[in-house]
Amino acid sequence: MYNIPFNRPAIVGKELYYIAQAIQSGHASGDGAFTKKCHAYLEHALGVPKVFLTTSCTDALEMCAVLLNIQPGDEVIVPSFTFVSSVNAFVLRGAHPVFADVRPDTLNLDETRLERLITKRTKAIVVVHYAGVGCEMDAIGAIATRHHLPIVEDNAHGLFAKYKGQFLGSFSALATQSFHETKNFTCGEGGALIVNDPSLIERAEIIREKGTNRSRFFRGQVDKYTWVDVGSSYLPSDLLAAFLYAQLEARAEIQAKRKMIWEFYRAQLDPWAEANQVRMPIVPAHCEQSYHMFYWLLPALEYRQALIAHLKAQQILSVFHYLPLHLSDMGAQFGGKPGDCPVTEDVSDRLLRLPFYNDMTEADLARVVTAIQEFEFTGASRA
Repeated sequence: MYNIPFNRPAIVGKELYYIAQAIQSGHASGDGAFTKKCHAYLEHALGVPKVFLTTSCTDALEMCAVLLNIQPGDEVIVPSFTFVSSVNAFVLRGAHPVFADVRPDTLNLDETRLERLITKRTKAIVVVHYAGVGCEMDAIGAIATRHHLPIVEDNAHGLFAKYKGQFLGSFSALATQSFHETKNFTCGEGGALIVNDPSLIERAEIIREKGTNRSRFFRGQVDKYTWVDVGSSYLPSDLLAAFLYAQLEARAEIQAKRKMIWEFYRAQLDPWAEANQVRMPIVPAHCEQSYHMFYWLLPALEYRQALIAHLKAQQILSVFHYLPLHLSDMGAQFGGKPGDCPVTEDVSDRLLRLPFYNDMTEADLARVVTAIQEFEFTGASRA
């Protein structure tokens, strides 16, 4: 165990009380009272037509692939710099991933290189709002419209963040959220599907209910329910929804605390970073971030590994992030090779994430900052 872990889930309000309420209600399975409260909260807060809680962001992405009727041989454009779920959801349906490189500033999909990846077999574009900073959705949306392609927003990092004043997750036909324990708002494991295209809402409900029209039955719209489509069991327990609802209620408190942590790191470490040729995160002026993480780009892989080891020796856990998917064993099976996504290959070697969690104290932060300021790198070149 580390004295200062990279992440630690925290209780912020009525989580345990609401879980007890869910148990006492006699409805602890999916789509209970707290699930409905979460749906209503998110729909109202984000201004979106429909939200469905799921057991994970991965499951929400898999629902996207089914809703978009992805078939074997279809191509789906996805950043190489992302978590494997962004790709697996579509590969499971037989799709061929086309890996896109990212911008060197925000580490989001590079919209200037997107159009060249589109072919007659392209069926969808997946964007990932890295670190809760919005992709360039105006440009990406224009390209998608020109080619009549749906966009899927993997917004696992970016709940309540905005691009040009509009919430992330509301720019596309479908979007996904994560409530994994590493996220700003958590229930341990969980996710959500945002459906912005009203024509997809009814089918999304059916897919989520194992391919049945069970929800229509419980609303009294049909006198019995039956199997009408493909689907699976994507409903989280109402116990998880109860925990999540308490976190959503504490939205202002959580976001204020995370903003404080991010800004503390930025202010305290900026002189050290500049002196050591370490690049701070970049948030464009037209983006309002979610304060999901604080990361650096170190000058070289050796520098990053040395700093990780230095912090580990002081019982502080810092971590790297995504490895390029196009260079993975599976990526190679789809034709990925070195040089395909040069920015991804570069930043993956140099990126370092600092400890960041909701109940992190000022003493914790000061200890991390002091440990970093004491670090002197004498190894690899900083060129």
